[in-house]
Amino acid sequence: MLEPVSLSVLNGLSRVTERDTSRPVLLVGFQHQGNLGLGYLASTLQHHGYEVITCDVEANPDVIVATAVKANPSIIGFSLIFQFYIPTFSLLIDRLRAAGVNCHFTMGGHFPSLSYRETLELIPQLDSVVRFEGEMTLLELADLIGVGRDWRGIQGIAFRNQDQVLTTAMRSLIDDLDRLPYPERNFEPEAALGRRAMPLVASRGCARTCSFCSIQTFYRTAPGKIVRTRKPAKVVEEMRMLHEERGIAIFLFQDDDFPLFGPVWRRWATEFVNELQRSGLPRKTIWKMNCRADVVEPEIFSAMRDAGLYLVYMGLESGNEQGLKTLHKEISVEQNLRAVETLKQIGMMFEFGFMMFDPSSTLESIRENTAFLRAIVGDGSAAAVFCRMLPYDGTAIKDELANSGRLRGDVCHPDYDFLDARVTALYGAIREIVDVWGWIHGYRALSPQLNWMWNEAAIIEHLFPRLPDLEQYKNTLRRITRNSNAALFQVVDDLVDYYAQGRPHDWSNARLDVLRQQFLAELLQQRNEFIGRHQRVLMNALHPELAVA
Repeated sequence: MLEPVSLSVLNGLSRVTERDTSRPVLLVGFQHQGNLGLGYLASTLQHHGYEVITCDVEANPDVIVATAVKANPSIIGFSLIFQFYIPTFSLLIDRLRAAGVNCHFTMGGHFPSLSYRETLELIPQLDSVVRFEGEMTLLELADLIGVGRDWRGIQGIAFRNQDQVLTTAMRSLIDDLDRLPYPERNFEPEAALGRRAMPLVASRGCARTCSFCSIQTFYRTAPGKIVRTRKPAKVVEEMRMLHEERGIAIFLFQDDDFPLFGPVWRRWATEFVNELQRSGLPRKTIWKMNCRADVVEPEIFSAMRDAGLYLVYMGLESGNEQGLKTLHKEISVEQNLRAVETLKQIGMMFEFGFMMFDPSSTLESIRENTAFLRAIVGDGSAAAVFCRMLPYDGTAIKDELANSGRLRGDVCHPDYDFLDARVTALYGAIREIVDVWGWIHGYRALSPQLNWMWNEAAIIEHLFPRLPDLEQYKNTLRRITRNSNAALFQVVDDLVDYYAQGRPHDWSNARLDVLRQQFLAELLQQRNEFIGRHQRVLMNALHPELAVA
């Protein structure tokens, strides 16, 4: 249908034109745990009359192609989270074109926004790139394409013009997030023991300047205020709506840095806590958020705990001062240690990100990192995790590596050289012996499963009737986690000794995998026995209308 369009109340949409909403818009992206980026794009389009179809890029490609052919959309928008997935999207796009889908293809996300030339070169079937926050740009693109008008002059896009790549003026970041409609959540929520979880955001942007992160570059490149917060009352209103209409009891805040840094955001957090307490939600819901260690202090975190906060994720990243300097964390090892200790003292569960290896790594820094991990989780309070820093496009550290001649690999698989060949050998040995995809990464790996069991225990503690032996079960989890961490740390220490001093070791992937399987078997046995003992209580709490004595 054709309808007149007035000026939008949202910044950046300045054309008055006809709008034809007779054809849908198809969005394709990752939907694991819910993609709020796609959700906000979809709800904005729907708010202006468009039908929106969303496909999970991990679904069967035949299904996505069939959906596109049947829907005959005016635009297909692809949401690219990480540059490593460019081949996945490129193959899907080629299949769509081969199937006769000839509508406008556009792509957005951090990598396409910052590296639009590379994106258009690597995926030649794309017609355009939507840069930075895409709600208003995609809406205007849909409006103009729908009525057959030229779209190449709108703000915030990149496209090919014969043998050139052109960009238009950048569109400002959305200044008032509360004017956006709630994101479309056309995905099934995750659930733990029947309690349903949903993602949401209280803010956009990040004020920090970590050298390894493209998010801060993304928000600094586009014009506008870097960090914008929603009104606390509006966030709580959305939480209440999700709880009442969809039965959501666990809220997963996906803010890059939850508003806590500095006096202004500290006041925001206090107001948010007060709004939550007034709403009554803390008696029936819990929430998780991400922050940095330098904002953790007892008073505000105790207040947030009492308002339902049950899990804090911190990007600790390094346990040595040089690593923190290389990563431009602007924080000290002591601050990281103090934050962990504060959370333990107030009874708050935590998880963390940690880069055991970075471009400045030495054998001594690896020792320091392992000692740091022992200090924070040697007691079994959380499962040990670590990774290697990767040089994403749009990051300062990628540019530094390129300028120094250390950058290796390609756009989809960036890599770098360590300064010490022994560190390179050590990293290779850890990858081979530890098999990080079986111990640290992946949903079936040991550390994620340990942390998941800790999440389950917290959910039981907060959202179910009191179970008499819950503390005993948590002590069992702590013991298994402590032993798992100790084995992992011993492997790293022994490998460092081997490459530093030639001291022999007898670790192998096969030997360590036996330990991993033993830990997993005991973990699952203890968990299943605990849940089995309390199955009736748990089921009655989930379905009180069917409760039996």
